[in-house]
Amino acid sequence: MNVSANKKGTTLIQKVKEEWKRNKELYIMILPVVIYFFIFMYIPMYGAAIAFKQFSPAKGILGSDWVGFTHFFRFFDGIYFVRVLKNTLVISVYSLIFGFPAPIILALLLNEVRVKWFKNLVQTVTYLPHFISLVVIIGLLKEFTISTGLVNDVFAFFGMDRFPLLQKPEAFRPLYIISEIWQTVGWNSIIYLAALSGIDEQLYEAARMDGANRWKQTLHITLPSIASTIIILFILRMGSLFTVGFEKIILMYNPSTYEVSDVISSYVYRSGLLDMNYSYSTAVGLFNSVMNFILLVVANKLSKRISKTSLW
Repeated sequence: MNVSANKKGTTLIQKVKEEWKRNKELYIMILPVVIYFFIFMYIPMYGAAIAFKQFSPAKGILGSDWVGFTHFFRFFDGIYFVRVLKNTLVISVYSLIFGFPAPIILALLLNEVRVKWFKNLVQTVTYLPHFISLVVIIGLLKEFTISTGLVNDVFAFFGMDRFPLLQKPEAFRPLYIISEIWQTVGWNSIIYLAALSGIDEQLYEAARMDGANRWKQTLHITLPSIASTIIILFILRMGSLFTVGFEKIILMYNPSTYEVSDVISSYVYRSGLLDMNYSYSTAVGLFNSVMNFILLVVANKLSKRISKTSLW
């Protein structure tokens, strides 16, 4: 038994050495990424333990009193639970419905453009918002939607009343989603354009010989060819359904729109950093992460069963 185990161990070490020799440069290239994720993603997970404790900075994580699931029950029984959960899901689902197909549609449209300079111009224009600071984006949005802003000038031109849009609860979600699509549609379309470039041109030639028009080519060749890419990105998107970036929410919302704009991430920010309820806010954030993980696993399992495409 020991001799067999030693042989297996020696063989494994030899395989590792051979693999290192073959792909040494690749492992060296990926090393900084591994170190980054280990330091900033995995080590901080140790701090999640304070969700089950009454954390005191003076006592530290290990010295703080253990309270179990007290903070979770407090969140579930709290007056803000239904509001933040509903707002998070509504904004995320709307973003998924309207935002997820947008880069796919843009990529399909760009793929049909044959005038190179026009295609490059559209790509440049749609990519630019991704590189603009979120603070600048929201600053422009506020300037455009105030009573004397450009949007209200258009409303006034058609005889409508002027009003500050970001002060209206019913206007918050549409503005959030529209601005999100505008900012991300170009950048997110890159991966679909890359997938489209890998489609064999002979498939289109065969389809044209059979009399298929542009629409039928898109329906029967283009979309099936990039279906696996769409499914993988959809699964990843489902894994962040409970994640709505608090930076944009905090920059956009105000007391008059809390009822429709306050989400889990913004609630965690206020509870943890402003109210200094570290254990409670960690418990809420951990609940958010667990729900995202469950959705990711479920979406991956369903995708594997239905389409045979999955992350693992």
